[in-house]
Amino acid sequence: MNGRKDQHEHGPHGRTEPTLGDIDHLDAPAPSSSGPDDGLPKVTLDPERRRPLGSSASRTSRTSSGKRGWLWPLLLLVVIGLGVTFWLQQDRLRGLIPNTELNDVLGRAEQSLQDGRLDGTDGSSARELFEAARALEPDNDRARDGLRKVGLAEVARADAALNAGQVDQAEQATNSARELLGGGSDVDRLTQAIAKARGASVETGALVDQAQQAMTDGKPEEAGNLYKRVLAADPGNAVAQHGLDKVGDALAVQARKAIESGDRAAASTSVDRLGALLPNYGELPSLRAALVQDQKADNGELADALKQGQEALRAGHITGAGDDTALARFKVALAIDHDNADAKAGLGQVAQALIVQASAAMDSGDNAQASKLLDQAAELAPKSAELLAARAHLADSAKRANTAPRNVSGEAPVAEEAPAAITPQQSADLARMIQRADAAARHGDIMLPPGESAYDLYRGALAIDGNSEAARRGLQALPGLVTSQFNQALANGNLAQAGERLSDLGDLAPGEAGQAELRQRLAGAWMDQAEQQLARGDRANATQALNRARKLAPDNPRLSVIAAHLQAGG
Repeated sequence: MNGRKDQHEHGPHGRTEPTLGDIDHLDAPAPSSSGPDDGLPKVTLDPERRRPLGSSASRTSRTSSGKRGWLWPLLLLVVIGLGVTFWLQQDRLRGLIPNTELNDVLGRAEQSLQDGRLDGTDGSSARELFEAARALEPDNDRARDGLRKVGLAEVARADAALNAGQVDQAEQATNSARELLGGGSDVDRLTQAIAKARGASVETGALVDQAQQAMTDGKPEEAGNLYKRVLAADPGNAVAQHGLDKVGDALAVQARKAIESGDRAAASTSVDRLGALLPNYGELPSLRAALVQDQKADNGELADALKQGQEALRAGHITGAGDDTALARFKVALAIDHDNADAKAGLGQVAQALIVQASAAMDSGDNAQASKLLDQAAELAPKSAELLAARAHLADSAKRANTAPRNVSGEAPVAEEAPAAITPQQSADLARMIQRADAAARHGDIMLPPGESAYDLYRGALAIDGNSEAARRGLQALPGLVTSQFNQALANGNLAQAGERLSDLGDLAPGEAGQAELRQRLAGAWMDQAEQQLARGDRANATQALNRARKLAPDNPRLSVIAAHLQAGG
């Protein structure tokens, strides 16, 4: 025993231990005050503390309702405001919805970049995928930044290749970096290092001998390139420096003679070569000024010829005898300025008019006249997409005429026969060729490589079936696709590729409206690049960029300003 007593021994005033009571009778009716004892303590309530519950609850409800009553109009106003906002901003909100295709392309591009697959031709490289993303959304920041990262990775790859003595691989990576980054100090450094690495393995004495022989043979440009190779390997070579001065004198003499004889094409070529080899040559500004003056003297005659050519086109005087036809006037304009874009476009318009006439002749059944007209068009625009489609249609018409059943008199029926059916093998070949052509077009292989370009593949498809709607549609869609690729290349800063697309467009759709504006845009981009390179002190590349701009837009007033800065050393 511990000496303690049970608490129950203290009587009714002692502590009462908790108890559950009689749980067996919980469901029984509540006992009255005189009913049986349930074993639980009795609880009583002081009557004075009782208060009617109903009155208190009513006051509380009324108070709460009064406080919350103003919330409903406010909530209604908020809902209306949100609805109006969503309606007005629906286009913007729609743009926030993730683009599944774009995100997938960007994700694969970033993975390829992480894996080191920078460039390629199978559509899985980082560059190809980022460019595909730019095609889906030209202003996408992830795609733009991704292309910049690919360019920086190419710089790192070029450095690694140089350190490993792999000069060709380093040059390839540097060229890719230049296209993606638009130049820069790293690209310039790599270019110089590659030139030095190549020059280190070249015997400079042998190059000097070759250059001197080229000068003796009357080939100053070839000599200039050889002397520059010597200087790349040995920058202080006095013989090469003196040799370049002699090259400059020879090219200047050629340019002067061409200007005096009125051969503006040869003069312009000589001046451009001189500017590329020796951008600081003392007589270069005066030669350019002489070219400009000579051009001004011819501008009046050139403008008249172009105007007369357009008037003849509108009057329907396309070709024929005399010098008042559109063909004759545009040829006069091209003789004055062989690089004149308006004259070339005019000849393209003449070719297009001849193709239209040929199609009309075919519709009337005069295939001989159609063939003659298409031959004339081919002399002016041999790679025109419309010309190729028309020739395929003519060939198919001739094939149907040769296989058509003869009537009693031995003559072919007047009514046109249904197209001759092609064999299942030809049908399969046709489908594969069109598929390859579509892929080549998307990849940018428009006119090259021969046999595998989109143009050649569509031409092969039309040779199988001249009435193939898919082949004809793909061929005629090429100019629009090329224009889109030009815009994309220009947006990416890939000016060389933009120039290739512009050249393709000139072949496919000569004379098509809008090419002059594309030419001016590309010229402006080259001039922008020349100014940037000049600001960095890269005068050699600035000269090359300026020359490219001059070929595209010889009358642009910015040319003379940049040339003056270049001559003054920036």
